[in-house]
Amino acid sequence: MWDFLKAFPLLLQMLFSVDTICALATPNGSGAIGIIRISGPKAIEITETFFSKKLADKASHTIHFGTFKDANQSLVDEVLISVFKEGKSFTGEESVEISCHGSAYILQQILAVLTQAGCRLAEPGEFTQRAFMNGKLDLSQAEAVADLIASQSRQSHQIALRQLRGNLAHELKDLRSKLIHFASLIELELDFAEEDVEFADRSELHLLMDEVLTRVQRLEQSFALGNALKKGVSVAIVGAPNTGKSTLLNQLLGEERAIVSSIQGTTRDVIEETLNIDGILFRLNDTAGIRDTTEVIESLGIERSLQKIEQAQIVLLMSDAGDHLEQTENHASMPPEEAINWAQKISLQYPDKKVIVLANKMDLRTSSLENQIINAVELITISAKLGHGIDELKSKLIKSVIADFDLSNETIVSNTRHWEQLSRTAENLIQAKKGLLTSISGDFIAMDIRAAMRHLGNITGEIEIDKDILGNIFAHFCIGK
Repeated sequence: MWDFLKAFPLLLQMLFSVDTICALATPNGSGAIGIIRISGPKAIEITETFFSKKLADKASHTIHFGTFKDANQSLVDEVLISVFKEGKSFTGEESVEISCHGSAYILQQILAVLTQAGCRLAEPGEFTQRAFMNGKLDLSQAEAVADLIASQSRQSHQIALRQLRGNLAHELKDLRSKLIHFASLIELELDFAEEDVEFADRSELHLLMDEVLTRVQRLEQSFALGNALKKGVSVAIVGAPNTGKSTLLNQLLGEERAIVSSIQGTTRDVIEETLNIDGILFRLNDTAGIRDTTEVIESLGIERSLQKIEQAQIVLLMSDAGDHLEQTENHASMPPEEAINWAQKISLQYPDKKVIVLANKMDLRTSSLENQIINAVELITISAKLGHGIDELKSKLIKSVIADFDLSNETIVSNTRHWEQLSRTAENLIQAKKGLLTSISGDFIAMDIRAAMRHLGNITGEIEIDKDILGNIFAHFCIGK
């Protein structure tokens, strides 16, 4: 009953929302075509007032060619109109989509005609919000729509698509069903507490709790990967001057993006570029060489380099592995051994970062040096100039991001709100598990289980649908979606 009362304001909004809304569904500006979306109880009625053919008697999911005229019967454009009957559209409402020529003037004229006839301009994300409110999507699927539109790589696209198709929702539904079964056994015992009846085998409850907690924590842990794939993985290329940072950036990109020179301090600022490796987007940051200097501009570049180390998820620490008969001001002073020591310090300060030492300029080395792990620091030998070891580096970058997750079959969480609710679920389950181990009263265990179920339900919007939370979610959508 409490869940129903909390959802009651939204239910009233659903029952009495009679607005017919319209919006441009394609980007602003001129193009070959433009699409205007209309949804609501009068979508067909309003549209056919200005269309050359009747639409009310047309079957759902049909397209009709004709002319669109304004209220004065002046021709606006020749259009294609798609009809979607109530219950069979994206929003669940009666809907129409008008495809016309992509002139900004034509699109604005059609929108003006529709709004004057009774349509209201849609708010950001209002079409998707109506789809959620009408039961066409759960909340996690609705949020996946925005992620799908914003996806910039194959992997971020696949994660959003699987969420849109209900993978996360199905996983959470299964977890909630197990918790419901758990809670029902505990609460049944409470009803018969005076008879000292035990309905559930405690060992089975422990196994059930361990299974659910493990799955919830796995989903929670996947957020680091999902968020990285969604936004792109930040990679900082750092090191002393003339260790080949800019040469490496150019080699990875396959183009001369950064200026390469033997003169120290050539890179004065951070150069940012994106690189797609096997469907994963990496945001590469070529930084200024870190050294002691009194040159003002170079000092600012070095300061930004240190900031990029702090912000990056992966740090590529460049070292000079070449054999130099003598050290000159144009030669790097950081050999691999020194770079490993520096990498250890970075790892201690930022334990959540992956730090890889690159022994560059192997084409200038006469003694052997192998890829290896030294004091928990991974070292990869490369020649950025000749491209040697670059494929191995790319493989390491991918492995550093994916870790042991199976992107093809495993559910990956990429939404901060979902991660927060999963974290709270895990906390409640850990408390419930402690209660089982210490034989605490079943009342407290049941409270923790119910709280965990509530947090899981919040992800899909099954319970505690807060209007402010919904408004915040859909406010970040584009208009027309």
